[in-house]
Amino acid sequence: MTQAEPTDEAVVQTASDAAEGLIFSRYKQSVVRDCDVTVTFEEGVLDVDVYVNVPDDEGSHDPERVADDAALAAQEAVDELFEESG
Repeated sequence: MTQAEPTDEAVVQTASDAAEGLIFSRYKQSVVRDCDVTVTFEEGVLDVDVYVNVPDDEGSHDPERVADDAALAAQEAVDELFEESG
């Protein structure tokens, strides 16, 4: 028996949580000046846009790379969500 497909809201929330989780696994929350995760899921198409702003002297991670990785984490989390629903 397969489960129902996830709702659009569940997809968006899953993607957003995964992206934010990755950002804050790389940076302390107190270091992040600003971050924005925008997720849309319409007609089966997932769009994830991630912006991260940290001080220039926070050299442990490249903010652009973290943003890209966060978007990928969001996509992977949604893929897993759909796999679980059967």
